[in-house]
Amino acid sequence: MATKTNAMRILESLSIPYSIHTYEWDEEHLDAVHAAESADLDLEKVYKTIVMRNSANEIFVFCLPSEFEISLKKARAVTGSKDIDLIKTTELLPLTGYIRGGCSPLGMRKHYKTFLSELAALEDTIYVSGGQRGIQIELKPDDLLKAADATYADFI
Repeated sequence: MATKTNAMRILESLSIPYSIHTYEWDEEHLDAVHAAESADLDLEKVYKTIVMRNSANEIFVFCLPSEFEISLKKARAVTGSKDIDLIKTTELLPLTGYIRGGCSPLGMRKHYKTFLSELAALEDTIYVSGGQRGIQIELKPDDLLKAADATYADFI
């Protein structure tokens, strides 16, 4: 049984059903594609969490399918930013409370404006990091929207 994480506590406090899927992780492969393969999950339904900062020093969170990349042009458009880029890996823990390979869109240290790829609406359920390496949470996309106070957007 996995350790209960803040992401799980948030879902339970909102009475949102979810299931957990655990897998063996290794330091060399912390990406969402490897997580999907290791947990034997449908790659198209495993979503990664990307944290970005704009030129006004605002932080934004993006959840997208593991094999896709963010379009910077579209990310600027949905955030109303002149410039936007990935945060440094060393900033991830202080900003979110999570480490690379275990960053969940739920339960960050502060609430940041969060966007979920509109592709998620096509799925019955998706998987996101449970807030710890080796844990994926399966839930309905609309439930993730509610729990993360997120918005569907086109940024791929």
